[in-house]
Amino acid sequence: MKAGSLLKARWEGLAPREKAWVAAAIAVVAAMIVWFVAVGPALATLRTAEAQHRALDAQLQQMRGLQQQAQALQSQPKQSHEEALRQLELSVRERLGPTARSQVTGERVTITLAGTAPSALAQWLTQVRVNARALPSEARLSRNPGGLWEGTVVLTLPPR
Repeated sequence: MKAGSLLKARWEGLAPREKAWVAAAIAVVAAMIVWFVAVGPALATLRTAEAQHRALDAQLQQMRGLQQQAQALQSQPKQSHEEALRQLELSVRERLGPTARSQVTGERVTITLAGTAPSALAQWLTQVRVNARALPSEARLSRNPGGLWEGTVVLTLPPR
């Protein structure tokens, strides 16, 4: 006999009360399967959707801010090599002071740091990027036990 006919024969042999219990058990198992496969994951998604939406909105705002910065940088007029060098040297004196010295080699400038505060370095890098339009091309930095930066940063200036 086939499995289907065996099940049918077994079903026919059950008392009405047993048939009701088996049908109820099958209904409970089917309901659990539907819950775990379809309803549960959908409810979990709904519960986390608001937080994900807020996080994505914040990320979108950050990306729009970066886009505006990039467009502002692209719209700036071209700057000569000499002006970029002047702006770079001015920023080194203003932001880094005696903790840094520079050495110019063509379009590359090597800045040697000795005990520079992290906040001063971060502000200087921003100022150099915006004012002198210099791009960091290489950095070899380490923190000393006092939490200050030491090492070298190589910047590339606009071409002559």
